[in-house]
Amino acid sequence: MSLLDPAFARELEALRRKLRVRARSGAGGDHLGRRRGGSAEFLEHRPYAPGDDLRRIDWLAFARTGEPVFKLFRAEEDIVVRLVLDASASLDYGTPTKLLTAKRLAASIGYMALAQSERTQVVAANAGDFRMTEPTRGRASLPALLRALDGVDARGGTDLAHTIDTVVQRSARPGLLVVLSDFLDPGPFDLAISRAASAGHDVALVQVLAQDELEPNFEGDLAFEDAETAELVEVTVDARAVEAYLARLNGLLATVRALAKRCRGIYVRTSNVEPAISAVRRFVARGVD
Repeated sequence: MSLLDPAFARELEALRRKLRVRARSGAGGDHLGRRRGGSAEFLEHRPYAPGDDLRRIDWLAFARTGEPVFKLFRAEEDIVVRLVLDASASLDYGTPTKLLTAKRLAASIGYMALAQSERTQVVAANAGDFRMTEPTRGRASLPALLRALDGVDARGGTDLAHTIDTVVQRSARPGLLVVLSDFLDPGPFDLAISRAASAGHDVALVQVLAQDELEPNFEGDLAFEDAETAELVEVTVDARAVEAYLARLNGLLATVRALAKRCRGIYVRTSNVEPAISAVRRFVARGVD
């Protein structure tokens, strides 16, 4: 399956101008990054919040409405869109695989960012392998982005928290941090994501699961192999076991959703059979599924 076929790219063209990046500026408050150079461009208002720089309140709007509003501008500095791809073996599951689905979504977000003249960077991590490309800009960089994504293979485990912390430590300034994973990680990834948000990064969580993980259709005496550790677990799957599994899964989904809301970020939950464009639409709308 091609990561970006021409018909899909045309649909992304219609969405790319809706892509918004929120990151903390040095002067306080939110800003949206676009490109270097030129004077700051007014973008929109948002309600005033305690702690905002009083110099950026729109006093004329306040005089008209009686409600204080804060002015947002496109920032003059670069914003980097960092695509963090979980490449652990658990992503190599489903038809198409969860990894291929995550790659296609990463390619979609990267395409829109490059088309908007943002800089884009690919980060892929699994057991013993951490790869972070140099940020590139513009449509001419799209082939390099696609090659970087095509070269990612799912194997072993991964420490998602360590990966995110490493990306933040190596980032010269905050940007849009997009984490694409199934989030079936036993580590404290939520703490790492919270630290990234506290450092000023605009956090987006894209959770990719296989459809039969969301709606299991198993029964009987089965042996399951852990894709990351090769450990075998023998279980009897009946209605009670499925109910217990779904309760734990729903707990995980609620945890990731609450994390995104707490970080004022994006949360898109998708499956390997959902059309990619549907997930992308929710992403650019800054949804919380």
